[in-house]
Amino acid sequence: MSDQIKFIVDSLNKEPFRKNYNLITFDSLEPMQLLQVLNDVLAEIDPKQVVDIREEMPEQTAKRMLNLLGILKYKPPGNATDMSTFRQGLVIGSKPVIYPVLHWLLQRTNELKKRAYLARFLIKLEVPNEFLQDETVADTNKQYEELMEAFKALHKECQQLKTSGFSTAEIRRDISAMEEEKDQLIKRVERLKKRVETVQNHQQMLKIARQLRVEKEREELLTQQKQEQKNQLFHAVQRLQRIQNQLKSMRHAAADAKPESLMKRLEEEIKFNSYMVTEKFPKELENKKKELHFLQKVVSEPAMGHSDLLELESKINEINTQINQLIEKKMMRNEPIEGKLSLYRQQASIISRKKEAKAEELQEAKEKLASLEKEVSVKTNQTREFDGTEVLKGDERD
Repeated sequence: MSDQIKFIVDSLNKEPFRKNYNLITFDSLEPMQLLQVLNDVLAEIDPKQVVDIREEMPEQTAKRMLNLLGILKYKPPGNATDMSTFRQGLVIGSKPVIYPVLHWLLQRTNELKKRAYLARFLIKLEVPNEFLQDETVADTNKQYEELMEAFKALHKECQQLKTSGFSTAEIRRDISAMEEEKDQLIKRVERLKKRVETVQNHQQMLKIARQLRVEKEREELLTQQKQEQKNQLFHAVQRLQRIQNQLKSMRHAAADAKPESLMKRLEEEIKFNSYMVTEKFPKELENKKKELHFLQKVVSEPAMGHSDLLELESKINEINTQINQLIEKKMMRNEPIEGKLSLYRQQASIISRKKEAKAEELQEAKEKLASLEKEVSVKTNQTREFDGTEVLKGDERD
């Protein structure tokens, strides 16, 4: 306890408190004075806590301090029973309650300042669901949440800029260099003005030069607008082409809209999607997980030297020798049942690999078909730009 009081007194005697206490004067403070010291420390962390507690009811003081301590995540010692004792001690200014709080606050003042500042913007106000049924309240709450997320992003960016290494000295040097360059440019402009003033009809020539600059800027603006309109036209033509392709596909599907063909096509598509979802994708996912686990295990291992590699290589050779011996023993036994099972396993593995290969071929074919359709669309648009007409496809000519 004496070390705790000594730390509190030393901290209160420094900036920004400058209380000028010693161990005796601090320990002899009245409960009201001790509460005022605690309130001064809280006010340094959160400026909204600047209050003269003599003008405030004790219950209000305790409630305000408990609220801020909760925001600062202070955990009083003990269990729920001791919590009521802590509240009561905070109301009456009990030293066994106030001293640990002061010690905890003065140890981490800067960190708690940041936490109190962020709490003003990041503690979300919970709106009851019955109020959210109102459209105006719901829109306001949504805007409030969006502003909170924007504040988080800006605060994070601000912290990154503070720790990015830019110093005020470097910025000042850059500003000084730019000011010098500005002065040089001003002097150069003055010299050019003096040279121009000696030319005959210089005012008219300056006026023409200004008009030329304005027209060039206008030309650049018109060129940019023209390019934007070309891009918009290109996107509109692409969208029209996609819609025409969709309409054509729908017409083909409607022409071949027999129930048997539709059912057959749907069954094939369902089988393919079921195979991809239940077999191919889970197997690929499992392989990726195994590979990730292996890589994480490799990363977590310490760096290996040449001797470690030689030892590992000898172990691998030893294990390979044991595997070969076991294979030879198994082949010498030549059990017929096991031979049949291995044959069936081999055939099943071959079929499974063929199935996977066909599925990949089908997926690649679908992607290639989509790419070719996109290429046809681009070629059609280019042809239309050249002669203003659209080239008919084979089935359209028919």
